[in-house]
Amino acid sequence: MKIIYTDDHRSHFPQGEVYGGELVTPFERPSRMEYILRELKARKMNDFMAPGKLNMATVRKVHDKGFVEFLENAWSDWQKAGYRGEILPTMFPVPGLRKKPMRAIDGKVGYYAFGTETMITAGTWKAASASAAVAQKGQALVSGGERAAFALCRPPGHHAHHDLYGGYCFLNNVAIAAQGFRDAGASRVAILDVDFHHGNGTQDIFYDRDDVLFCSLHGAPEDTFPYFLGFKDETGRGKGEGFNVNYPMPPGTKYDVWGAALESACRKIKAYKPDVLLVSLGVDTYKDDPISSFKLTSPDFMTYGARIAKLKLPTLFVMEGGYAIDAIGINTVNVIEGFENG
Repeated sequence: MKIIYTDDHRSHFPQGEVYGGELVTPFERPSRMEYILRELKARKMNDFMAPGKLNMATVRKVHDKGFVEFLENAWSDWQKAGYRGEILPTMFPVPGLRKKPMRAIDGKVGYYAFGTETMITAGTWKAASASAAVAQKGQALVSGGERAAFALCRPPGHHAHHDLYGGYCFLNNVAIAAQGFRDAGASRVAILDVDFHHGNGTQDIFYDRDDVLFCSLHGAPEDTFPYFLGFKDETGRGKGEGFNVNYPMPPGTKYDVWGAALESACRKIKAYKPDVLLVSLGVDTYKDDPISSFKLTSPDFMTYGARIAKLKLPTLFVMEGGYAIDAIGINTVNVIEGFENG
């Protein structure tokens, strides 16, 4: 399997994130990639490729033009305003306030952010745009005939909405790749999100569409981030009705329950008859993940990789979350190896 990767992700490393009322070292950090790369190489998975230039035309099909321009210019605008620290929103246009575009940069930040855990730094746009380019390269490879590819994206993307960033995500990598498949001629695309946290951004982008089926297995929103999307009754809107499928599960969920949800999602994907499958690969379902509450073990990741392979679809894996640093490499590569051997 070809693996697409770039060191440009290192450009994004905030000084901290707000967690539990404290400023802590970000859980989403560059070293996550080092552990994955180390494990890939240890298992002789060495077919690495660099991404090409990001196709902004595809990006703008899934993201708002003003939002993309904000991300591109946020750091320079922040500096022009005289601010010294990293970019962190201080207020939001919640119900009762008016959601209108602002001229001041700190107003723009609140307009386009949905949380305070995600900081923007001098190198964020470089890293985020490179991460999207990694996903695009993977899409091009699979569209060109590869059975499967692994887009080793960082920062992740599935929390990024059409016009919002948060949850460590800026551009929605898997959505950009899905749109790329459609532009390359795929009639139907399926996205399977196995990250512990709901792919609220991916849901938002495709909620009105029937050409992209979105299935997400995740922690119940009553219990965990992002809290306000991911309920079972969110099934799509208009043409998209029935093409959004959520599997919220409670804290402490083990593989027997999680695997049953995966089996259901796989049956729905098979019935949909997509031309291609994208997997939002978050491994924060692991039992020791510091900001998650599922109880999957390392062998479980091998098992579900093999189950995904049984769909016999051209498949693009797009890296998302996973914050148990010591185990992230083992768990991620277990999925890939399970798929390869499945």
